[in-house]
Amino acid sequence: MNVLVLNGSPKAVSDTMRLTSAFLSGIQKETQCDIEIIDVIKKNVRPCMGCFGCWAKGDGKCVQNDDQNEILLSILKSDIIIWSFPLYCYSVPSHLKAVIDRLIPLVKLSMHEENGRVQHDSLYDLSQKRFVVISGCGFPDWEGNFEGLRIQMANNFGDCTMVFVPETPLLNIPEAAPLADPLLEKFCLAGKEYGKTQTLSKKTVALLETPMMPKEEYLAGINR
Repeated sequence: MNVLVLNGSPKAVSDTMRLTSAFLSGIQKETQCDIEIIDVIKKNVRPCMGCFGCWAKGDGKCVQNDDQNEILLSILKSDIIIWSFPLYCYSVPSHLKAVIDRLIPLVKLSMHEENGRVQHDSLYDLSQKRFVVISGCGFPDWEGNFEGLRIQMANNFGDCTMVFVPETPLLNIPEAAPLADPLLEKFCLAGKEYGKTQTLSKKTVALLETPMMPKEEYLAGINR
């Protein structure tokens, strides 16, 4: 099994990647897999030009000569694609958004309607690929912060596994280890579950998304 992680954090030490790394360790305990991690911030991925040259050629490649075509090849050869990134302005960091925008070489100009929604025909059979979204934020709660991102990811990747985690700055505060370490262990166990079933139960997702400390305590600490 090939697992691709698209790390969208711009930081060398990423809160969200700590969660993703724990998740990966769980997958590895359950099944044999090859893992490729791409730090998107280190890649040269220019914005989409909207030229539709990829559709004109129909070869699954972007006409821009940068690192995006390498990323597209990695996606095509992977069984599981994990999008790992911090929440930026209720969405995706701009450098990772460029990668998403430039996925259009994988689809065709032609369209079809499926389950009441019109979408482009796929150039490749992507039906067996599994997509996972892991995103963390510095807010103390889930409500009002991740809803837009959930819609965006579902529109792009269909019925994918999504985990949105509040209070992730606690993961890199040594004094918060008694709170952070149990969450990391939960992500490891979730990885084992995913490695076995290719999905996560609603109960597991709820556990992963539960704040590590009460909102009032978190806000007081941040505001100090």
